[in-house]
Amino acid sequence: MSAPHSDVILERLMSLHPKVIDLTLGRIERLLARLGHPERALPPVIHLAGTNGKGSTLAMIRAAFEAAGKTVHAYTSPHLARFHERIYLAGNPISETELAATLAECEAANAAHPITYFEITTAAALLAFSRVPADICLLEVGLGGRLDATNVIDRPALCVISPVSIDHQQYLGETLHEIATEKAGILKRGVTCVVGPQQDDAMEVIETRARRLGAPLLAHAQHWHVWEERARMVYQDETGLLDLPLPNLIGAHQVNNAGAAIAALRHMGIAAEAIEAGITHARWPARLQRLKRGPLVEAAPQGELWLDGGHNAAAGAALAEAIGRLPERPLYMICGMLRTKDIAGYLAPLAPLVATFHGVSIPGEDATLPAQETVAAAQAAGMQANPAETVISAVREISARDPAARILICGSLYLAGNVLRENG
Repeated sequence: MSAPHSDVILERLMSLHPKVIDLTLGRIERLLARLGHPERALPPVIHLAGTNGKGSTLAMIRAAFEAAGKTVHAYTSPHLARFHERIYLAGNPISETELAATLAECEAANAAHPITYFEITTAAALLAFSRVPADICLLEVGLGGRLDATNVIDRPALCVISPVSIDHQQYLGETLHEIATEKAGILKRGVTCVVGPQQDDAMEVIETRARRLGAPLLAHAQHWHVWEERARMVYQDETGLLDLPLPNLIGAHQVNNAGAAIAALRHMGIAAEAIEAGITHARWPARLQRLKRGPLVEAAPQGELWLDGGHNAAAGAALAEAIGRLPERPLYMICGMLRTKDIAGYLAPLAPLVATFHGVSIPGEDATLPAQETVAAAQAAGMQANPAETVISAVREISARDPAARILICGSLYLAGNVLRENG
C-alpha cells in the first residue's frame, strides 16, 4: 500500500488540538523529547522574530549564505501555495516523500496527545533538519517569540529581531510593550542579537532583556546604519562601509531589512561579495511582487499587477511608501483581509493613493472579513469601493474601465497564497 500523501496527514494534524493557536512550549518539548531531541542536532541556528520584515530579512540572509557556497536549511510560515515551502531543506523545498514520512513519524511519536498544527509541523521541520547536513539553519518565529514553537533552541548562533509593531493583539498583548516582550523572548544568555529599527518602547524592552541575559546587541542606529543614496544602498558599521545596489525586494523598508541582514551576515563572517549577491538576488513572494504571467495577467494584458501579503498598519504604511515611489499611475486596489486584523489602520496610509477599491472575501478562510465589510471599511477611509465575487472578476472589471491600470491585490498572505495558486 502506498504511503499517505502529506496533505492527508496534515489534515489529520489539524484536529489534534481544539485551538489553531495556543501559545506554550510544553507540548512541543514533550514531542521533541519523544523524537530524541532533534533540536539539539541542528547546524548553527539563526533565529528571527519581529512583526514586519523578518521573512524578507531571512530571504536575504539565505541568498547570501548560498552565494557564499553554504548549504542552508530554512523554516518559514505561513506557506503561500504549498506546505512544502515552509521547510527549505539543504537548499530546496522538502520533497513530498521526505515530508510525508517525517510528518507520519511525528504523528506516531505524538500518540494523539493534544498539540497544535504549528507545533507538530515545527517538530517535523526540526526532525528533517537534524537528519540532513547543512552549514546554517534559519528559523523564523511563527507568532510572538517567547512561547513560539521555534523557541526551543537553547543556544542559537545569532538572534534577529525585525521591527516590532501592533499585530496579533489577541495573543501577544494590546500594547507595544507587551508585544515587544514576547518578541524579545527569543533572546538567549550570551547570544548576540541583531535588532532592526524599533519604536522607543519596543527598543527599551529589548535592551532591558538583553542586559539581564548578557546578550550583546547589534542595533540599528547604534551599531549599524543603512540608508539609500543616489539609487544605491550604503551600509556602515564599525567594520567599515559597504556601497551596494538597492535590494532586489522593492520598497524603502527593504533597505532596513537588508541592513539587518547585512549585520547578521557580517557577524557570521560572510564576505562582502556574497552579501551583495544575497541582497540583490533574494526572492520573497507576495512582498510587492509583480505578477507577469498567468490568468490574472491575461485578464489585464496591458495593465500592471502587483501582489502583497502585508496585513497590519505598519505594512500598510510601508506598502503606501513603496507604491508612491513607482512611476505615477492611477492605483486600483483589490483587498481581502482576516477579521482579526486592523483594517482601518492598514487602509489609512493607502487610501490617498487609490482610484477605486474592490473588496473580496478570502476563499476557504473561515476567518475572512466578508467582502461587504471590507468595502465598508474602505468607504469609511474615504475610498470609492465596491465588492467583487472574485479577484479575477475584479481584475476584469478594472481592466475594462482602464486597460493600462495599475492593480494592487493585497491585505493578507492567505489571499496572496490563493492568488498564487489560482494564477499558476
